[in-house]
Formats: sequence, C-alpha cells, structure tokens
Amino acid sequence: MCSTCGCGQGEKGVEDISHHHTHEHANGAHSHEHEHDHAHEHSHTHSDGTTHSHSHSHAPGHAHAHEHAHDHPLDAAAGAGATRLLSVERDILARNDAIAAENRRDLQATKTLALNLVSSPGSGKTALLVETLKRIGDKYPVAVIEGDQETTADADRIRATGVPAIQINTGKGCHLDADMVRTAMSRLGTPANGALFIENVGNLVCPAGFDLGEAHKVVIVSVTEGEDKPLKYSGMFAASALMVVTKTDLLPHLDFDVDRLIDNARRINPTIGVLKLSAKTGEGMDRWLHWLETARALRLATD
Repeated sequence: MCSTCGCGQGEKGVEDISHHHTHEHANGAHSHEHEHDHAHEHSHTHSDGTTHSHSHSHAPGHAHAHEHAHDHPLDAAAGAGATRLLSVERDILARNDAIAAENRRDLQATKTLALNLVSSPGSGKTALLVETLKRIGDKYPVAVIEGDQETTADADRIRATGVPAIQINTGKGCHLDADMVRTAMSRLGTPANGALFIENVGNLVCPAGFDLGEAHKVVIVSVTEGEDKPLKYSGMFAASALMVVTKTDLLPHLDFDVDRLIDNARRINPTIGVLKLSAKTGEGMDRWLHWLETARALRLATD
C-alpha cells in the first residue's frame, strides 16, 4: 500500500514494447464506575453530644465515581506510528521528486515538451489526445505514455494513429509516479524537439502530489461533471497550468454553467489558463493546438 495516498500497488508494470486494532484513548482525567463490596466506617453525633462510629457494607452494584489520570500504552504507540508514517511519506515523495528532477533534466536536454494530462475517469482525455495527434500529424515528433490500472486499450487507440505509445498499468495504484515514467521513457524513447504526452490514471486526488518531471499539468474537466470540481479537488487545480473544458457539444442538452466552473477554478488558481473545446466536433481545437505550439516554442527557446 502506498503510505502517501493509501492506494494499493497490486500488479503494476510498464509495457514491454520490444515485442509488442487500532483504537483511540484520550489521556488525562476521566471518570468511571467501579463496584465495591467492602465496609465503610461512618461517625455521627447525637443530640445529647455523644459521638460514635459504626461500619457497614455496600451491596454489589453500589457505584462510586472517582477520577484518576494515566497514560495508556496505546497512546504512545499511536503517536509513534503516526511519526513513522509521516517519515515514510516524506521518504516516498523525496525519492519521487529526485527521480522527477532527473526526468526533467533529460526532457530539457532533448528540448521535449512533457505534459501531464490529469482528470476524473470519463472526462475524454484519450479522445482529446487521439484528435490532437491526428491534427499534429508530422509537424513535430510526438509520443505518448498511457497510465491505467489495467489493459492496454488506450495505448492501442494511440498507436492506431501511428504515434508511438507505451502503457503503464498501475494495478490497484491510483496514479503514475516518476519512476514509472522514467522506465517508460527509457523504453519508448524521447521525441526530441517535440512533445511527450503523459495520460495519467483517471483521478483528481493522488496525481496532484506526484511530480513526473513534466513541464505542465493540464487538468481536463468535461461538461458532464460538476462546476464545483475545482473546489472539491483544489490541489489538482492549484497545480495545473491549464484547464481544458471538454465535450462542449453537449452543453445544449445539459444544465451546466461553464462560467461558474471557470470562476471556481480561478478562485483556487487565479493564473490558470482555460480552453473550451469539443474533440468530437472540432470546436476549440485550434486554440488548444495553438497553446501546445506556444508551450513547445518556449521549451525550444529554453537553454
């Protein structure tokens, strides 16, 4: 299990394309009841001034409340466990960031624009990517790393366009990490002076915390989702340079407020870019391709 996000790792791997009882206990004072069956001595004074004492026993079930404080050994264990978990999480992220930095250096050396495409499942990432690759054609080199829990279906769709692609299956894992991407890059090759598209596992939570070495995260939201996605998954929108609103051809049939979605996204990230498009009809695709070409030009101009 990944201690950072809690996902299971399961059967994961990069496609070989050479062949095609814990409980909480509060410290401090608390009160509880005990049953006693023992004698107590009481003294009292009569009206004539004489005083005497006598003892009596309480029957079982007679309750006395009293307070006492103690340290529960499980409290210390829980604290130690939390510390260890935090340490492991830091180690995982530190290792990931170190490998991501290596990926970034290699991509910069080959002047390759790498984009991390992130979204919920079913947002239309692959459909957008397929249409994008068709329109880029042979203008510049491109390659694709596909991330899914299972199957090579999306990589097969990409390869059908003639573009080289490799599949990463994460098993029960809910995100790609930098090491997976590094392995995929070594097998796929890097499209020098071109673009590498990394289609992450459909998830708006965990991929936000894992740097892959990309130049930008691009978050994709379809109009079949809620306008409050940026507020619910603020980490992803804060980390993304661009929000692409997809399936706009469906807007006449939906009760969806695009302006409200954009306002929510900019409440989280005031500088986030926004594009609206439909991969099906082609509306807005030219603006998306222009954004890609501008980002690629900036990468080519970077030393």
